[in-house]
Amino acid sequence: FKKFRSYLIMNKSIIYTDHSALKYLFAKKDAKSRLLRWILLLQEFDFKVIDTRGVENYAADHLLRLENPYKNVFDPKEINETFPLESLNKLTHKDPSTPWFADLGNYHARNFIIKGMTSQQKKKFFKDALHYFWDDPYLFRTCADQINRRCVAGKEAIDILNACHSGPTGGHYGSSYTAKKVFDSGFYWPSIYKDAF
Repeated sequence: FKKFRSYLIMNKSIIYTDHSALKYLFAKKDAKSRLLRWILLLQEFDFKVIDTRGVENYAADHLLRLENPYKNVFDPKEINETFPLESLNKLTHKDPSTPWFADLGNYHARNFIIKGMTSQQKKKFFKDALHYFWDDPYLFRTCADQINRRCVAGKEAIDILNACHSGPTGGHYGSSYTAKKVFDSGFYWPSIYKDAF
């Protein structure tokens, strides 16, 4: 939509599709948030949806009849549905490549909490979790200045730090100024001052 927005915004368009549910999108009264975002996006365009059945829609019909060269290439594998979450947590928790915010992300995205925490650890975890929120696919922290910053870790954090220090707008300033530039760019990680030093 972004590329063709300027062409579509003032012109009436006709959409030929075999997706008949698209016709009823605007008539839906109680829609979920993702569907509401699509409705809001499409409302600025003036278009009419014409339902074209698969038999009459030659372009779509042709694509469906193309031979799939990858058919039967991969052997079907069974998925182990009984894999316990606790075991998965133990595997990722000790892995150094796991980002520092993995536990907070798991909590906000899926309400998953690490097993075996003491009451003090749980209290601290939930207190810390109040400052974070999940906006798929990223975890954000609401900092003391009430600005939401995206949580980063690992190579991404180092790349951001290098860009803010020695990039075109960096200027090779000291550690405090470099950390401030990272914050101003909208990123956060707990060891930012130590890493900038």
